[in-house]
Order: sequence, then structure tokens, then C-alpha cells
Amino acid sequence: MRFAYRFQHGVALHLVQRDPARAPCFLSARERLAYLEVLREGAQRFRCAVHAYVLMGNHAHVLLTPSREQSAALLMRSLGERGASPVAGPRFRAGESWEEHFEATPLYARRHLLACMRYIELNPVRAGIVARPGDFRWSSYRANALGLEDPLVTPHALYCALGRSPERRRAAYRSSFPPSKGR
Repeated sequence: MRFAYRFQHGVALHLVQRDPARAPCFLSARERLAYLEVLREGAQRFRCAVHAYVLMGNHAHVLLTPSREQSAALLMRSLGERGASPVAGPRFRAGESWEEHFEATPLYARRHLLACMRYIELNPVRAGIVARPGDFRWSSYRANALGLEDPLVTPHALYCALGRSPERRRAAYRSSFPPSKGR
């Protein structure tokens, strides 16, 4: 199957995947873990570097850089085929699937990449789920800002340019976030 989605390799993409009715996609930790595992395997298989992500209740954001023209589309297809969102699947109309419901925005301007990372990782704060992004388990914030191990996350070159050491990069990245309540 050929995809209509073709993106320039090496250009970061902000992907948003959601249920077409905006109904819940993830009802349990098990479903979120399954999604992350399929995303990790697909990113490796299709050579996409994932820089940031967040799994909200009714959608997921992923910032990645594909290494080939169709890498991102193949990754999204893999997420749909592997049943990464068992909750969403039965609600689709005939002929629809989870893989078909994603938006992709290329980030051509380098200055937008770190802003997009912050936007993704602040999603649970803006939604009122947590007061601080580090309190939300289902995001890359703890890897990018706090240094927790996350096998899914690959630092982007612009993130790496924030400091000479991992500690300085994380501190610079954390300082770019607005102050949280109770921080």
C-alpha cells in the first residue's frame, strides 16, 4: 500500500493522532504502555527519531524526525495495524482506522522545534491534569528535562546544543518552561 503522506526526510514532524470522534483512546496504563512499545519498535524499524511525545486521554502528540520520505507514514500505519489503540478501533466507521487519523506538521524553521517540544510536554498541564509536566508519566518531559531513562527518546541536535553536558542541556531546557504552580 502506498501512502499519500510523504515527508522530506530529515525534517522534524509534529504528529497528532486521535480518535475521529475525539473519544478516549487510552483507558488504562496497559494501553498506554502498549502504544509506547509499538511506537518504539516502529520508530526503530522505520528509522524515525522520536524527540518528544505525550499520550493524552483522547489523542497523542509525537515529535519525530524521519530518515526516509515515507518513514512517518509507515510508522503511523504500524501503530494502527499492531492494535496500539484497542479502545479506539471498534468506534471507527467502516473503512476507517486509527492509522488514518493523524495530522502531520513539518517544522521547517529550526526555532520551532524546541517550542514544539515544550508545547507537547506541557499538554497535560494546559489540560489541568497535573500542575507540573514532570508529574505526568505519559510524556517525554522526564527524559528531556529530568534525565530519566526513556528508550523511545532520541535527543534532537537543537536540544543537544542547549548545553555542553547532559546536565546543562536539561537545566537549560527546564528553564525554558513557564514556572508551574507549586514549583
